[in-house]
Amino acid sequence: MTANKSFDVIVVGAGSVGAPAALALAEAGLEVLVVDQCPSVGQGSNKRAIGGLRATHSDPAKIRICLRSLEIFSTWKERHGDDVEWHKGGYSYVAYRPEEERTLKDLLTGQKAAGLNIDWHEAPSFLQIIPDLNPEGLIGGTFSPEDGNASPLLAIHAFYRRAKTLGARFFFNERVTGLVVSGGRVAGVRTDKGEYGAPVVINAAGPWGAEVAAMAGIDVPVRPDSHEAAVTEAVARFLGPMVVDIRPVAGSANYYFYQHATGQVIFCITPSPSLWGMDVRETSSFLPMVASRMVDLIPRLRNLRVRRTWRGLYPMTPDGFPIVGWARELEGYMLAVGMCGQGFMLGPGLGELIGRMIQGKTSEDDRETLTYLSPYREFKGQEKLK
Repeated sequence: MTANKSFDVIVVGAGSVGAPAALALAEAGLEVLVVDQCPSVGQGSNKRAIGGLRATHSDPAKIRICLRSLEIFSTWKERHGDDVEWHKGGYSYVAYRPEEERTLKDLLTGQKAAGLNIDWHEAPSFLQIIPDLNPEGLIGGTFSPEDGNASPLLAIHAFYRRAKTLGARFFFNERVTGLVVSGGRVAGVRTDKGEYGAPVVINAAGPWGAEVAAMAGIDVPVRPDSHEAAVTEAVARFLGPMVVDIRPVAGSANYYFYQHATGQVIFCITPSPSLWGMDVRETSSFLPMVASRMVDLIPRLRNLRVRRTWRGLYPMTPDGFPIVGWARELEGYMLAVGMCGQGFMLGPGLGELIGRMIQGKTSEDDRETLTYLSPYREFKGQEKLK
């Protein structure tokens, strides 16, 4: 057993949110411990992310957080020297039916008010952005040129290395088994290897977020949902933005794909109905379902060979928005869970917000953002661009 040691903050989970949160806290001069049951950083949902980075959401909270994340990703190499394979290709949402056209146009006013650079393009203009789209029936679509993509693996290791350089400690292969509580507030964590003290504990446990919250007697509505993805062989650049098709069909609520900096096309679907649970085994149904849709949308894709498929877990909430905030049930305990498969794009901006929360330095905009993400909201709305 490891001897008891005290820190300023303990983060449970070294993934898409936990690692950048540890970095932000270490940059603030706090003594940080990150505990993760996996053997290294980003071994949960992060390594299964496809790498898309967007501020194109339907609510101001995620737009604000992700705008900051995009700034961090896009300037990381210049500021710190690590190549995270950032590519500013943009995001596009296609509309072939009046239903999607109406949804996308209805969101524009709020998106622009929140600071997002986005516009609607009629079909002729949209085909200039994505020339290989099937023009038959195309109405148009939205395009956000400042969105992009990066490597989840390279990025999280860059955050991890910098956090360690600034003094953050990471304990891997160590599972949190309980919380230390004293006088109605959190005082640390117990693991299968020891006990560590801290007046603040952050639950950033991804798919295991509800399990870790239950240790504090908190019931958070976070359930893992299995999503399957794939990557093709590398080819010369032909596709600029991420392409998202939100038309629902049997077996899939939507699908999306982009061409990575390395030339590979990476794609994923949102299953419908949801596939609840922790199963990350690949299926035989995924490729036939998504391939036919992708080839219909961009016929040129029929020539690409798929190299690998995999499944990851999206920790979902009832309304599609993350759960971020201080727990009322236990002083000093913070929830940063339920990222709904968007932890990679939310992580850096959210990490800085968490840092300001812990230091008591939140701005008026921060406090408004946190109302959307409150653990105690009614969960009545619905994210329109999951």
